[in-house]
Amino acid sequence: MNITVIVMFLFFVSLTLLITFFASKRTNSASDFYTAGGGLTGWQNGLAIAGDYLSAASFLGIAGAIALWGFDGFFYSIGYLTAYLVVLYIVAEPLRNLGKYTLADMIAARFELKKVRAAAAVSSITIVIFYMLAQLVGAGALIQLLFGIPYTVAVIIVGIMMTIYVLFGGMTATSWVQMVKAVLLMIGTVIISVMVLAHFNFSISEMFGAMKNIKSADFKGEFINPGSKGSSPLDNISLIIALLFGTAGLPHILMRFFTVKDAKTARSSVMWATWIIGIFYILTIFLGFGAAALLTREEIIAANPAGNMAAPLLADKLGGDFLMSFVCAVAFATILAVVAGLVLSGASAFAHDIYGEVIKKGKVTEREQMKAAKLASLAVAVLSIILALFAQNMNVAFLVSLAFCVAASANLPVIFFTIFWKQFNTQGALTGIAVGLVTSLILVILSPNVMNPAGTAFITANPLFPLSNPAIISVPAGFLGAFLGTFLGKQESLEKYREVQVKSITGISTSDVTH
Repeated sequence: MNITVIVMFLFFVSLTLLITFFASKRTNSASDFYTAGGGLTGWQNGLAIAGDYLSAASFLGIAGAIALWGFDGFFYSIGYLTAYLVVLYIVAEPLRNLGKYTLADMIAARFELKKVRAAAAVSSITIVIFYMLAQLVGAGALIQLLFGIPYTVAVIIVGIMMTIYVLFGGMTATSWVQMVKAVLLMIGTVIISVMVLAHFNFSISEMFGAMKNIKSADFKGEFINPGSKGSSPLDNISLIIALLFGTAGLPHILMRFFTVKDAKTARSSVMWATWIIGIFYILTIFLGFGAAALLTREEIIAANPAGNMAAPLLADKLGGDFLMSFVCAVAFATILAVVAGLVLSGASAFAHDIYGEVIKKGKVTEREQMKAAKLASLAVAVLSIILALFAQNMNVAFLVSLAFCVAASANLPVIFFTIFWKQFNTQGALTGIAVGLVTSLILVILSPNVMNPAGTAFITANPLFPLSNPAIISVPAGFLGAFLGTFLGKQESLEKYREVQVKSITGISTSDVTH
């Protein structure tokens, strides 16, 4: 076991635990626990959003996907980045003005029925668990590579640490850990990218030229062009739909807009996040192509069948033990920060929405709500750890794309219609969430990712649904369900819609305005 790796890991873990310790002293209320008291500035929240978004899927998964499959892996970078345009122009400002702690708060601003809030909360928890799977799989592979610890033990260790961050520090600790991690991740990515460019004499054209010569019996097409994985164009389009529209429905990202004081600051934070995220995803080209050029395909697959360890192996090749240790420690901090945010959003959906508003009907003390949130944090963590033990051989970028699919199918239609369609009603909201959630989950279960005759997935059988990502069907199904549900349900008063319209733009409730 390398001493450099141990020292680097201990440093980063100590740093994050220190942040959690100081944050715990400032976490005294439900508002502090869920939203850091709404006290983050635009640039702080922008960094934290970037830290939340640049997960194991981005750093480990995309680098591995590009290294193994070339342009087909880069589809993830394209989708993740362009998704922020949807967030910026459609979701950020209305969400901040209408909500308080969770996505369900925003929907409840128009539909007060408890069933709608419960449905939104269940959808949020489902998405969180999918996303958590990816982070824990990445963490398990990373620890296994570095320390030789069994995958199962590695996943449990990460699960315990992330739970500590949430239980003691809440959103304040999570936000600052994400900010620190975002800066360190960018530093590590820039260093590797510059070293890769140096290998190609700082010539991008030389790098792309070298990629044209990469051959493998696994490729169905050229490495540098779309189609090397042999995926159908329909499958690629479906993946892009999930990535493009999924971000606007991710509960742990949407929750970040409640950590600022107003909609203007929310917009500012999205702009900061978009620049940071944009630069990072451009640099994933250098990570992936560098790994493809300097490592053999066999080396990458030997470390992890899905390619998740390509970036750490590339760092080792370029900078030896020190750079590899730094990159792995940053990747580990990345995973811890993201899973803490995910646990927090899942816990808040249960404690605030299901327990506080549905079961207790709003008659709950802050102490009771905090206790429920901490118990829910434990439950979400345990369930995610158990599921992650069976997903070891899946690419983490791909696993996250499934979470994006569920978010785009179940949450986005309801968010969009709540803000922009005056006829939209309670029945439409319930139907949209249910149809989008059930359709996406069933098609994922029937897809090649879960059903595989080679025995490399959860179920050894021929898949009943051909596409790897079902977004091309499930996202329209969610919108159609919301549309048909509205026409089949009772027509409701437009007064609530007018109030939502005014409040989503101005942040001012019509009930607060004297006529």
